[in-house]
Amino acid sequence: MTDETRSSEPEVRDPQAPANVLAQPASQWTAFGSADADAINAPVVPPASGSRLGDTFSGLEAVSDADDTRGLRALGSLRGATANSLSNDDASDDIERGLARLDPLTVRPRTSSRVLCVILAVMMIALAFGAWWLGVRTEDGQAYEDMVFSGFKASLPGWASVAVTPFLKSIHTALAIPVNLTVVCSVVLAIIAVVVMIVRKRWWLIGQSAVFAVLCFAATFLKEVLPRPFIINTQSQSANSAPSGHTMLAAAAGVLLLAAVPRAWRAVAAIIAAAYAMIIGLSVIAGAWHRPSDVVMGFLLVGAIALLALACTRTSGMDEPGKRASSASVQIVGTVMITAGIICDLYAAYIIWQIEPGLSLSARWASGGAHVSTFCLIAGTAMLTFGVVLAMRQLTASPLTKLGLVGAPPAPPRR
Repeated sequence: MTDETRSSEPEVRDPQAPANVLAQPASQWTAFGSADADAINAPVVPPASGSRLGDTFSGLEAVSDADDTRGLRALGSLRGATANSLSNDDASDDIERGLARLDPLTVRPRTSSRVLCVILAVMMIALAFGAWWLGVRTEDGQAYEDMVFSGFKASLPGWASVAVTPFLKSIHTALAIPVNLTVVCSVVLAIIAVVVMIVRKRWWLIGQSAVFAVLCFAATFLKEVLPRPFIINTQSQSANSAPSGHTMLAAAAGVLLLAAVPRAWRAVAAIIAAAYAMIIGLSVIAGAWHRPSDVVMGFLLVGAIALLALACTRTSGMDEPGKRASSASVQIVGTVMITAGIICDLYAAYIIWQIEPGLSLSARWASGGAHVSTFCLIAGTAMLTFGVVLAMRQLTASPLTKLGLVGAPPAPPRR
């Protein structure tokens, strides 16, 4: 026993001399958190230009799943790369491959989204040829379209008549062929869309748009192939006129604009495209150039081709990783357009069912219902088509994932 008082605080013994470890590069630290003794007095070496990639990969590891190691190894292989040993193109390719392995949704949409695009496209094609069959291959269909053909312009509301009137006239220029305002406006919209794609560097989207335009142009030749049997005497021309080329041109220009703009403008572009396509569809009927089934078929074929193109979306055809987010405007506008389109089409079908007894007799009392149902049918099909394309464009261009929200690692800086 002793009366000596001992301190209750523990005694700390450091076997090494103190050193300024903060001045050392991170690469010289040991696993225990202390600096290597041989490198204490070594000069500080500036980090290589590729070290910025390493910092980014560390951030990607923090948001990635813990059991996904193959993708992290693929990305981690770039940590030692510098601007001297790795070109920008090679780095971009390696980063894309690494991202595809770590998170495939950064470079391509979900498989379910692409399958849904194909299914909806097949449904639109079936509806397009179904509308053609009912309007061309049946007696009531030919009687209905002939009734609309004779007095549709006079039945339009005042605002609709004002909207379609400019498109009923041809513009005479130095060219031998008069130019219709529909062609001019559609070409302007298409040029704006291409310029936006180039400014945003959406090279894959430009390729998609080129294929889409070629397929739409090829679809117009169905007019020369599809038959139109003689069933009843009609005031309209006896030759087939489906699908409407002007309608397809206007709808295709609207689709290009919708696909080109960024997420914040997609809903606005869809509204503009649907309104423009609807006006052109009404104008070709008011001008006695096409029948209702021609316009409906044109809308649905363009929508189907657009969905098939969206099913092939990838890389630069999508929103950039790090800038992806859900869009309230797309959800609201897309839902309203699809719902309103279905309601208008169902209402048009109900009116046609009501006036069906008077079609074969060309009854005068049925003409009013035929005109109203045609207006609802054109407006509803335009809204339905662009509502579906709007929803699927957002779904394929901006799949939400962890890396899609954080963003891709930057490329090595140029020397």
